[in-house]
Amino acid sequence: MTVEQRQRRELQEVLVGALGAEPADTLMDYLPPVGWADVATKADLDHLAELMEQRLAATEDRILAHLHKELRLQFYWLITIMVILFGVFTAIITLI
Repeated sequence: MTVEQRQRRELQEVLVGALGAEPADTLMDYLPPVGWADVATKADLDHLAELMEQRLAATEDRILAHLHKELRLQFYWLITIMVILFGVFTAIITLI
């Protein structure tokens, strides 16, 4: 059940009559501008935090796996180039 603006105004009028204007305004400020069904609870926030942590962990795992693969590929290319250059330099030195 959602609370409409008309109902909020009626509540404010009753509170002003019972408590006075300033306390009624203070109390109304603490009420949410929407229905209570639309307000997130601590359990909702905890569940959202858990989902975010799971997604972050999965993303980190994918990034680390990709990084590991790329670094291994660069290492193999570096070793291959070093072996080729060593062979070329060895050939040049033996020909001189």
